[in-house]
Amino acid sequence: MSIFSYNGAAIVAMAGKECVAIGSDLRFGVQLQTITCDTPKVFKVHDKLYLGLSGLQTDAQTLYQKLMFRHNMYKLREERDMKPSTFSNMLSNALYERRFGPYFAAPVVAGLEPDGTPFLSGMDTIGAVETAKDFMITGTSPDSLYGMCESMWRPDMEPDELFETVAQCLMSGSDRDALAGWGAVIHVITKDKVISRTLKTRMD
Repeated sequence: MSIFSYNGAAIVAMAGKECVAIGSDLRFGVQLQTITCDTPKVFKVHDKLYLGLSGLQTDAQTLYQKLMFRHNMYKLREERDMKPSTFSNMLSNALYERRFGPYFAAPVVAGLEPDGTPFLSGMDTIGAVETAKDFMITGTSPDSLYGMCESMWRPDMEPDELFETVAQCLMSGSDRDALAGWGAVIHVITKDKVISRTLKTRMD
């Protein structure tokens, strides 16, 4: 079994009209043994920027703490929050620094740029960045998630429709993966607020 599927995860980020949504399942397990059902894999950086981390959960939490330290230092120095595109580059740099002993975490960055443009990016363990205008996926259930997202995503969705789309994609995709699921949480980031909702899914 790959180290990336040791804990299991399903993370989806999707762009809408001046809004962006990111969600993850809530299962934390050790291979096929479920430990808890209240462990989100999406972390808040600030009100306009969220980070999803799949892979080995210990590495994901360590990486998140290091990134928050760097973001807080940037905020102290610049007196402003980091833009999602800037954060993505900083994250890529942090991963490449550790390329000979990498963090076993696959990140997805989702946020709104200062002009309201959605920003989505994903990368591998050594920081090779890929951006997208529609959606980004990471975790142990990419096959079923890609199919759902490709069939359901469309441009310029409003926040409520974007939430519904991400919810249906995430629930349908993670239900087909034994290593993910058992509940989900979704954050919809708009210009003036963040809407967070927890979903009940199949618990078997």
